[in-house]
Amino acid sequence: MNSKAERAIVGMDNRECGEFRELLASQGAEVQVFPLMVGDFVCSDRTVVERKTRADFESSVIDGRLFDQLSRLVASYPRVLLIVEGTDSPGLLKKHSLLGAYSSAITDYGAAIFFTRSTESSAELIYAVAKHEQLMEKRPMRISGKPKGRTLSRNQLAIVEMLPLVGPKMARTLLHTFSTIEALANAPEEELLQIEGLGKKKAQLIRRAFSAPFEPDED
Repeated sequence: MNSKAERAIVGMDNRECGEFRELLASQGAEVQVFPLMVGDFVCSDRTVVERKTRADFESSVIDGRLFDQLSRLVASYPRVLLIVEGTDSPGLLKKHSLLGAYSSAITDYGAAIFFTRSTESSAELIYAVAKHEQLMEKRPMRISGKPKGRTLSRNQLAIVEMLPLVGPKMARTLLHTFSTIEALANAPEEELLQIEGLGKKKAQLIRRAFSAPFEPDED
C-alpha cells in the first residue's frame, strides 16, 4: 500500500455502489464520496469519468440520456472519460447504432471511451487516471467542475439535445430547419413530422416537452 503522501484522491458520487469504494481503496486511492452534479468519478480539476454498464449505455442511447449527460460533462470538465463496462451486449441496439453512438461521443463531444471487462478493471483504470493527473501532472483535486465558456450556437445545440430522443445530429437538423429554438418550440406536430428521420413518436414527445404543464417529480 502506498503512503498517504503518494496516494491520489478519487471523488466518487454517493449513488455509486459501495463495492467501488472498496475496490478503489484496495488500489491505494483515498476515496471521497460526494453528491456529484455531473459524472460518477472525478480524478482532478479537469478530469471526470462517467461509467456505464453495457446495458445502461445502450438504454441511455435509446432514451437520449447519454447525450444530455455528455453535454453537461463537457460543459463542466475539459477531459471527459466514458467507461463502458462489461463483456456481453444486451442487444438493445444494432451494431451500426452502437458505432454511431460511440462516434458521436468521440467526435461531437470529445469524450474518450474505454471498454472494461469488470468493475475491478474499471476501478483500476479510474485510479490510474487519478494518479497520472495528481501525482505525475501535479493537477489539483477539485470536485465541482468549472463550466467552460461556450458559444451561443453550442448552447443552442445543448438545449435542443435535451429534448426527448433528440441526439446531436437531429438537434442540428432541427436548428437548421427552424433557425431558432423559439420557432422550434412553436412548431406544430405536422411540421415536425416533415423532418426526415424524426418520426411520430419523437414529434409527439417534443411537442409534449414544450406544451405540457410543469409537474414536479415526487421524491
